Amino acid sequence: MSFPFVFSSKSSIFAVEMILKRLSILNYKNIGEAQLELSPKMNCFIGSNGMGKTNVLDAVYYLSFCRSASNPIDSQVIRHEEPFCMIEGQYQAVGAESQEPMANSEQLTISVGMKRGQKKHFKRNKKEYKRLSEHIGLIPLVVVAPADAMLIEGGSEERRKLMDMVIAQYDRSYIDALSRYNNALQQRNILLKMEDPAPDPLLMQLWEEQMAEAGETLYEKRRAFVDELIPLFQEYYQHISGGQERVGLTYVSHCQRGPLLEVIQRDRHKDMAVGYSLHGVHRDDLEFTLDGHLMKREGSQGQNKTYVIALKLAQFDFLKRTGAKTTPLLLLDDIFDKLDAQRVEQIVRLVSNDNFGQIFITDTNRDHLDQILSTTSLDYKIFHVSQGEVKCSEKMS
Repeated sequence: MSFPFVFSSKSSIFAVEMILKRLSILNYKNIGEAQLELSPKMNCFIGSNGMGKTNVLDAVYYLSFCRSASNPIDSQVIRHEEPFCMIEGQYQAVGAESQEPMANSEQLTISVGMKRGQKKHFKRNKKEYKRLSEHIGLIPLVVVAPADAMLIEGGSEERRKLMDMVIAQYDRSYIDALSRYNNALQQRNILLKMEDPAPDPLLMQLWEEQMAEAGETLYEKRRAFVDELIPLFQEYYQHISGGQERVGLTYVSHCQRGPLLEVIQRDRHKDMAVGYSLHGVHRDDLEFTLDGHLMKREGSQGQNKTYVIALKLAQFDFLKRTGAKTTPLLLLDDIFDKLDAQRVEQIVRLVSNDNFGQIFITDTNRDHLDQILSTTSLDYKIFHVSQGEVKCSEKMS
């Protein structure tokens, strides 16, 4: 089976990789202190469950998204009994083909510091951001983790987050539209809860118009993203599964019922009865199917995991083609569990080729990592993680 557009690593449009060269962690979750010199290609973290492997990857995630992937409450990522935590990463932009530093590019230092009970300070080259949204997309990143099972098993909010996290990394206007929509939605919901006095109809109209305007923008951007993602996703799934199943992905939105303002206003009396907005793009969803049936009802554990991995790798490919044409960092956290040997082998082949940039991968099983490393000539480092201590045990360059 050929993949003419998925694995075209030599394409000139994939010009830049943002490499994390050094990572410093202090008092982050269970990690007391770690100073890591990283491989520009493959970084493998081995250890038993609960030792801190995922926390290292989460620190890398934090430097891209200004938050933890697993806990939105900043104070809870500070190590127990410690007053503060710090993460710092030193990055270098390199040519995707040459692996040489880009002309006129300087090292980029991203850091975050947090003290209990105080606002966090997120800095780029020692200059603090006024708005954290200004940072999103500078260092694109895709993570595949066990929690991704909620994309299939959870509610629509999980699937909307998936769209939001990808689009926000290459389209700054999307973040602004999402902020405007959420603000208008919140204000309308406040009015819907009012009983005495009754809400001002003109004010209600104002917030509904703002919801509709921002919502239509979000819908168009989400629709364009999903339309381009589908063929990439299906190619990846076919590759990993060996063509055994046929998968589908459908975007569902109230915007498909007509002009959003009309849809929102049509059942205003119902909204007032329940006290919140029943219609709008905050109800958007992605429908996942396997051989024409809903994944949630039909998929086995292995099929569900294959679906999610293929979806995330398609996001990776998509991000390479958009925005600043920067190859994302790829974080693979415990991805081999619940997969049969054939699917593991296909994933190993995928991540071992030079289509990907810098990879961070965790596993409790050294055999999986050895299988990857034996099939590649890529530079790599292996780190052992135990009780929050991270030590480099092996490297190849």
